Formats: sequence, structure tokens, C-alpha cells
Amino acid sequence: MLGYWGQESLSDDVLVDGLLPGEKILCTKDWFKIDEDGDLYFQGRSDDIIKTRGEKVSPIEVENVIHGIKGVKETAVIGVEDEMFGQAIKCFVVLDPDSDTTLMDIKKICTNKLENFMVPKYFEIVTELEKTNTGKISKKGMS
Repeated sequence: MLGYWGQESLSDDVLVDGLLPGEKILCTKDWFKIDEDGDLYFQGRSDDIIKTRGEKVSPIEVENVIHGIKGVKETAVIGVEDEMFGQAIKCFVVLDPDSDTTLMDIKKICTNKLENFMVPKYFEIVTELEKTNTGKISKKGMS
């Protein structure tokens, strides 16, 4: 990769010097976990990481738990400003049309399956989540 077209400062931010002369390495600043075998596991994008209660939370981890709940069609998790926590976790949920799952059901499962600091402070049931042109959930503008 030579850089971002017409965005030199952004290119300089993500292309860092490698070990060899003139070598550039793409630094995505994404978050990974490494296991004892040296395998990497994607945790989330650095710009998506929620910093709450002195902890770093990957929205993907929370979304995976909520998406696994029967009756949940889609979910999106974001960080929102919070005076006490710095950021609080907010979850948007789209339920299947014939679902009888309640917000209390979702909260209870989150409490049972997630670390205390990872449980969303706010939940909102919505009819749909905005999508990008490629069909991915767009978190821009959510609050």
C-alpha cells in the first residue's frame, strides 16, 4: 500500500517505518488478543473501543453475546459520553418480528454472560439499524 489517495497526513499516520531501509508497514491500530500458541484474535477497531470504568471494551464482544440471544435479529453497541464512567455502553437491538424476547431478558443474559463493566448501561429497541452501501451496520450518527 502506498497510502491514502490525496490524504498524506492520514497515510503518514498508518504507514510506519519497517526494519528494512525504506520499508513501510501498515499499522491499523486494531485490537487483538494473542493466545499461548501465538495466534491472534481480532477484538475490535481502535476507534471503536469503548473506555468505560477504567476498562477497555470491544463492542464486538458485547454484540456477539447479544446477537446470540433468541429473538435478536441485529445489534449495535457504541460508547456514549458519561460523566461518571467517561463512556457508557449503549446497545441498539432489532428484534425478530415474531419475537417475544424482552429488554429484561436481554439485560439478564448480558449480566450472566459478560463481565460487569461490559454490561450495557443503556438499551434501545429499534425497528432497524442504518446500513452502509456495502450492507454493514453504520454506527456513525448513533447516540
